[in-house]
Amino acid sequence: MTFALALEQLLNGLQLGVMLFLMAAGLTLIFGVMGLINLAHGSLYMVGAFACATVAAWTGSFWLGLIASLACAAAAGAIVELLVIRRLYDRDHLDQVLATFALILIFSEGTRWMFGSFPLYLDIPPLLQGAVALPGGTQYPLYRLAIIAAGAVVAFALYLLISRTRLGIRIRAGESDREMIGALGVDIRTLYTVVFALGAALAGFAGAMVGALQSVQVGMGEPVLILAFVVIVIGGIGSIKGALLGALLVGVIDTMGRFLLPKVFVLFVPPSQAGMIGGALASMLIYIVMALILAVKPRGLFPPAHA
Repeated sequence: MTFALALEQLLNGLQLGVMLFLMAAGLTLIFGVMGLINLAHGSLYMVGAFACATVAAWTGSFWLGLIASLACAAAAGAIVELLVIRRLYDRDHLDQVLATFALILIFSEGTRWMFGSFPLYLDIPPLLQGAVALPGGTQYPLYRLAIIAAGAVVAFALYLLISRTRLGIRIRAGESDREMIGALGVDIRTLYTVVFALGAALAGFAGAMVGALQSVQVGMGEPVLILAFVVIVIGGIGSIKGALLGALLVGVIDTMGRFLLPKVFVLFVPPSQAGMIGGALASMLIYIVMALILAVKPRGLFPPAHA
């Protein structure tokens, strides 16, 4: 194994971590402020990917598709919050799980009805095509580096939003004491809609960015949602900092595990079995890490101060 190859896999892990952060940040905001378990968050990721692919095909512009992904996912999130989610805040978590699971089915069948069962494909914009030379002579795709950079910008923007703006103050207050900020005159219903739309926009943005690396298809958000839940459990439910560090940890461990474990097992078993055993253990690795972290810190690495 060369240094260049290891660096390439590390960057792949960072890119996966950034995508998971975009998902987990919205998910942890929604849970932290509203106390809502939203299984349909992956469907909003899918909405963003389909919106980007469709608008990019119509206009020939990836950038217009990216804007459309933000707008459509945020609009879908706001509509869902107004029509469905608003009725679930005072219900127990089982009702929330059942209702949002039903939303997954509605989004999936609605998307299949509109776009068909065949996947759509989204081209990387010409500005971000090509590769960058890494130390050791390996070429790394420029677009994947752009995803990492976009995630860093979004993380910094979220930090400024949460810590330096009036909306951020209300979000933090809503996480700590929803009844009190309602008594102080804050329109809690509007705050909930804004937070839900913001979380949906982040998920849609992640779907649009990743859509250029894989096919855009029905159900693409559910596997990512599972990893996003792992991220927020590791990082601490309701913590943006925890979501960022947890996402990077999960992304790097998952990618490096899939890369290294088959190479380790090939020392002990035939190559045909090493790939199978190493791949199976790599799929389990992040869940093992999650269990170990929760055994030491049951509230996650960075639980919010009010938790």
